[in-house]
Amino acid sequence: MVTHALLAAALTLSSAPAAASASTSAAVEASAEARVDCARVKCLALTFDDGPGAQTPALLKTLRKANAKATFFLVGKRVEELPKIARQTLAEGHAIGDHTYSHQSLRALLDEEISQEIRVGRDAIQQATGYRPTMFRPPYGHTDDRVLRIADEAGMSQIMWTGTTLDWSLRDARKITATVLKLARRDGVILMHDTVPATVKAMPGILKELKKQGYHLVTVPTLARGGGKALEPGVSYP
Repeated sequence: MVTHALLAAALTLSSAPAAASASTSAAVEASAEARVDCARVKCLALTFDDGPGAQTPALLKTLRKANAKATFFLVGKRVEELPKIARQTLAEGHAIGDHTYSHQSLRALLDEEISQEIRVGRDAIQQATGYRPTMFRPPYGHTDDRVLRIADEAGMSQIMWTGTTLDWSLRDARKITATVLKLARRDGVILMHDTVPATVKAMPGILKELKKQGYHLVTVPTLARGGGKALEPGVSYP
């Protein structure tokens, strides 16, 4: 359970120049990405859970070289440990969302505990980056009407996926590559983990092949806009 002390600490928001700079850079990048119209072109959203981690900077470098954007669902405890990487992720124009504070299965928790996991995770991200996320992804995909209602009360949209690589169990770059290419489809949302070294290793080849197939690699908000669906609190997407 998230303690009241942690809750109070997370509610103290950062005003550091680095956080403000990250938010400004993200706004510029987001404006550029907004020119991609997924109603007209073939788009795909790659999403990464459980970070930030030691492998995340290498993944960010790969995405930057490929001029690709992705969406990262960050765990609050890890953001507190690696705030600089969280800021870098945002500053490089990627979308970030809340993956709770301590990555527990929410369906097993009481309402108050679910609310704390979501809100404290969000506040840890805001404290580190200066950005207040409005997207939420439930750990393990464990959700139901009760979890969605509590996310709504926290002002969060719920982001799921159209396909998962299960990269945490594959742990092989070639198998992960093959799985991503099999799952790829227009307007798809693919789940991966930037904490899996094999996923990060596979990513240059994955990006090269997806671009060869004509995909524009965009964030979840950009993908949703192209489909005419707003990411509103209490709404589960896709």
